[in-house]
Amino acid sequence: MNSPSEKYFDAIIIGGGAAGLMCAITAGKRGRSVLVLEGANKIGKKILMSGGGRCNFTNLNIEPAQYLSANPHFCKSALSRYTQWDFIDLVNTHGIPYHDKGEGQLFCDKSSKDILAMLQAECDAAGVTIWLDADVSEVEGQPDGFSLNCSGTTLGCESLVIATGGLSIPKMGASDFGYRLARQFELNVLETSAGLVPFTFTGVLHDVTDSLSGVSLPATLSNERVSFSEDILFTHRGLSGPAALQLSSYWLPGEAIDANLLPGEDAKELLLTAKQQQPKALLRSVLSELLPRALVLELQSLLWDDFAETKLAEFPDAALAKVADTLNQWVLKPAATEGYRTAEVTLGGINTDELSSKTMETKKVAGLYCIGEVVDVTGHLGGFNFQWAWSSGHAAGQVI
Repeated sequence: MNSPSEKYFDAIIIGGGAAGLMCAITAGKRGRSVLVLEGANKIGKKILMSGGGRCNFTNLNIEPAQYLSANPHFCKSALSRYTQWDFIDLVNTHGIPYHDKGEGQLFCDKSSKDILAMLQAECDAAGVTIWLDADVSEVEGQPDGFSLNCSGTTLGCESLVIATGGLSIPKMGASDFGYRLARQFELNVLETSAGLVPFTFTGVLHDVTDSLSGVSLPATLSNERVSFSEDILFTHRGLSGPAALQLSSYWLPGEAIDANLLPGEDAKELLLTAKQQQPKALLRSVLSELLPRALVLELQSLLWDDFAETKLAEFPDAALAKVADTLNQWVLKPAATEGYRTAEVTLGGINTDELSSKTMETKKVAGLYCIGEVVDVTGHLGGFNFQWAWSSGHAAGQVI
């Protein structure tokens, strides 16, 4: 390649998100000349919005089992070589205050801006070049690397990294560019879908969730394969909250889910005991001590409207058993999810069979790497996806 030196780089990274920036920093520290091409007007937009503006940047309890992939073993190598402790050390070096919100979820005390400022400072120190509003229109393999057309400028590089992210939250600039680029180089891309996303309902259930919008409570949501015990949140469109978001990554369209509104309690035993000990009480009064009153009133209209004013002593055992069954296993059938518009991650993506788990380099095309969300590795809620970004970015950054 005979391009002028300012237009030739050892490595070009397409995407200035978490994975791309970590990759650039790692390579830059090795003395490599690195260019990051970011299509938006600023780097790290999803970092800024994550965690309600506080950035849940990793988790103390990172384990491969908390990642979904067609190959569940693929993530192990990168995660073991750049761990949550390595990233926490970096955060500590920059003096960023943070806290454990519970379950090992680490959040900034102040703002996501602290994490982005840290990454920018690391890029600056490593000599990384960043172009914003970068429109990559053409990428071609060359005998000794790659050539790109970016906003009318021809660029060349030895190593090219696809760090374009997934399809989630298109208003933040998400697109299918990374998948199209992978297919251009004949890489297999697995079917994608929205993950960590709220459920939506139609009919009666939509009316119920709409009227309960804003109500939250601890619950266990499950399907035939997995269950999650965390808070749920009713919304105008359906069901959100950590338990719902987690389960959505394992949900199949058309599948029913079970909601246990009294996890750890045998509802039947509880109600029969209440019938003996509080015979003059109304069922809604008893349940309102355990569940949000608004939810109890909705359940009453669905399940025991005919006995709404009936004292427990006179409440038929069969009707009480029906209520108990619903409290421990409320069968809900989502119509869909809210889709990529509000999804935190994209499931599926570039098949890990195409990549080296140690370097993230593609097996078919020397010098081409894929990292972060564009790859078929998706973490649970709680900082796991950021850790995959840091780990996979670091893995590629060590060799590009």
